Formats: sequence, structure tokens, C-alpha cells
Amino acid sequence: MTEYLKKIDEVIKNGRYKDTWESLAQYRVPEWYADAKFGIFIHWGIYSVPAFANEWYSRNMYIQGSPEYEHHIKTYGAHKDFGYKDFIPMFKAENFSAAEWADLFKNAGAQYVVPVAEHHDGFQMYDSELSDWNAAKIGPKRDVLGELSAEFKKNGLINGASNHRVEHWFFMGHGKEFDSDIKEPLARGDFYWPAMKEPDLQDLFSEPVPTEEFLNDWLCRCCEIVDKYRPKIIYFDWWIQHSAVKPYLKKFAAYYYNRADEWGEGVVINYKHDAFMFGTAVPDVERGQFADAKPYIWQTDTAVAKNSWCFTEGNQYKTAVQIVRDMVDIVSKNGRMLLNIGPKADGTIPAEDRNILLEIGEWLKINGEAIYGSRLWRKSAEGPTEIVEGQFADSEAKAYTSEDIRFTVKGGYLYAICLNMLGKNSVCVKSLAEADASHKPNFHGIIKSVEVLGRGSAPEWIRDENGLTIKTDVIESGMPITFKILLD
Repeated sequence: MTEYLKKIDEVIKNGRYKDTWESLAQYRVPEWYADAKFGIFIHWGIYSVPAFANEWYSRNMYIQGSPEYEHHIKTYGAHKDFGYKDFIPMFKAENFSAAEWADLFKNAGAQYVVPVAEHHDGFQMYDSELSDWNAAKIGPKRDVLGELSAEFKKNGLINGASNHRVEHWFFMGHGKEFDSDIKEPLARGDFYWPAMKEPDLQDLFSEPVPTEEFLNDWLCRCCEIVDKYRPKIIYFDWWIQHSAVKPYLKKFAAYYYNRADEWGEGVVINYKHDAFMFGTAVPDVERGQFADAKPYIWQTDTAVAKNSWCFTEGNQYKTAVQIVRDMVDIVSKNGRMLLNIGPKADGTIPAEDRNILLEIGEWLKINGEAIYGSRLWRKSAEGPTEIVEGQFADSEAKAYTSEDIRFTVKGGYLYAICLNMLGKNSVCVKSLAEADASHKPNFHGIIKSVEVLGRGSAPEWIRDENGLTIKTDVIESGMPITFKILLD
């Protein structure tokens, strides 16, 4: 680790990005990410073996009295005899095929993919020289991130990686509160290290404060992913916002951006809350969206399942219709959607996840021109349905109506996407009403033609003071309907 830290300092010293917010403010979001609107997130790891409750099983199984604690004793026995580490030999990934996954994601219409490289549990899904607790050396004995990255590149998908290591500071700490397999002394190199007492997870100055040794280890692990796999996206979960992490965040960003300069490529860091100075990386909203369009590029990360990010028995799934409607709303507001799926421990993708992705892909095959590479129009939306802004607000399907329309623009076309025309045969786009330009700043351009994507015959349409009214045959799907409008 000492040599790696020297290497990090040398790259920062010689690169144009330094580890200050002032220097990192030079950052600009690359064009490919501005064009990309749909990505796949993958939560797959040891927690996929118990497949109970959610991906926080490694923490919660050590909280006495919790459902995970009780389930663990009933199913696997006492924690002192069978701890979280004992799931590793059971994580065999015997049916994992990176090529099959890449093919599915491509058919889903995704443009980028972000596998979890290391989750809070501390198990690395890649070949690491910094720890022996990784999938290349134990468990499946395969470099999962390496195999996936190679297949994504073959299939024209942008490869990314997420790192949730910083939360490992406290994640296994409850195991010290009773007779379990988590015992002192713990030192760097131990799987459960450091297993500190859990702090207030939203307090930026909470104690115990992560140590220099732990944060240097975190920094080196993040930079190792960059150097070994050249991901174009690095995603971080929330606890990097802690005050102790800030100097290391700046170092990582400077290192990553300088490395990208060497590669001649544009890269992205996704962060939550205000962990990064605004403008130095791309903000992310977990399981939520914004009520209005933003002048800056942003992302939401969400999942096909409402209750978990990983595979569990009895996952509660969203519908493809719900996900596509939210995607359209997000894209119209300058966002993009990173949609998570959770493979089973053997490496197969559950039928529910697969079917949802393929339904999304079918819609994007027809309507993708209104999504990929699109930009903001003068307004993003019209209609009565209000969007609850913020995180953890997308589990319940929104009651979109035929009056809820979202807009994107590309080239000479305006796309008006009706979020729900089920059972309807006409829509009125009020934002395109005829108006006197001397009065209100409404749309005062020329509409030359209108077509409905995916439908052969041109629709009837008329524009008057009420709006642009478009008549179609009766719509029998709840999926959004896209009207492609040629302007002059």
C-alpha cells in the first residue's frame, strides 16, 4: 500500500488535476455521458447466497433480535460457528456467463453498466493485490469485474464500477457485541476489519472517525480498480460524505481524472448528497427524481425490485411500464437512469429481472430516438401528476394520465412523449398551442409534420389555441407513446 500511495501522489503531481476543489472544478462531463440515458447497475456478491431480506445481510445478521439474526441462527446456526465469511465457499457462480449478461443488457437497450466491485461487506468482486478476500482468489475464483468489463467493451457497452468500501468501517461492528466470529484483535488484512462501532450514518462528523490507515486502504482500492479495469464510471454510495473522507475523495478524483487524461477518455464519478463540490462530479439521487428540469446533468439509481438491491427469495418487483414512465420523466429533466438487477448466487439472472429488461428493450427499440442523445427542450413536462422530489420516493407507481407529457429534443425534432394513453385515441399537447408571440413566451414555431413512433400510418392532427391535438387508433398498451414532431 505504501508504494501505491507514492504512485497516487506522483500521478497527481504530474497531472493537470490536483487534489483541491479549485483544480477539480476544471472537470467537464464527457459528451458520451450527456448522450447516455440508460445504464444497468448490478448488485451481486456473497449476500446473494443467503438471499434473505436485502444486500445488508452481512450487517443485519449480527444485530441481535433482527429478522436476519433470527433467520441466520435458524438456518445456519450460531454466529460463532457460522459467520458471514462462511458463505464465501458457497458463492460458486457456477452458471455465471459474462457474455450472456452483456447480451441481455445490450438487448435491454442499456448504454453503460456499473457492476458492484466491492460492497459494504468488504468482499472484492475483482482480482486485487491489496487483499486476498476477493472473487479471483476464493469463492468463485474468477475475476468477475474483469470478465464483465471485457464483454461490455466487445458489445459496445460502457464499463463502470461501484465501490461501497468506505461503509465497511462500521458495517460488521455489531458482531463484536456478542459471541460471534467477529472478534478482536482485527488488523488490516482481516476480512471483517475494522468492524468499528456504528456511527450516526448521516452525521458528517460522527465518531469514531475513520482512521488514516483505513482511508488510505480505501483510496488504494479505488485507484486499483481504475488502473486494472479503466472504468469510465465510478459510482460511490453515500458515506463518502463524512468529513474525514473529504481529503481522500479529492485525491481519488484527481488521480482518476488524470488517468483519464492519459487514456484520452472522458470519465464520470457519481456521488450522493454533497459529498463532492458541485460541478466536480455528477450528482445521483437514490430511488428518486427531481420535480423539475435541471440545467446540470444528473442520474438516478434505482432497482427493478422495490425491497432489495440484490436477489432475495420473494423480491417485490416494479413493472416495466412503471420503470419506463419514470425513465422518460427523468430523461426529460436532464437525468439518466441507472437500473439495478440482482443475479442469483449461481450467476443466473432471475426470470423477473430478465423479462423486465427485455420489455424495456422492446420499448427502446421503437422509442429510443427520443431518448438516446436527446437534450432538454424549453420545458420538460406538462400535465397534472406531481413528482415527489428526492430520494426513496419511486417505489409506488405514479398515477400518470394522458395529460402527462414529457418533452425531449434532438436535431430538428421535438418529441412529445405521453406517459399513459391506455384506452385513449387522442392526446392534446397544450404546450404547443397557437399563441401570439407578442404576449406570452409560448411556443411560436412551425410544425411541419407529426408521426407516432412504432405506428405505420401518419396520425391526424390539428393545432389551435387549445394545443396540438393528435388522433391515433386506440392505444392498448400502458407504455409511453412517442410523438415525433418536425419543426421549422
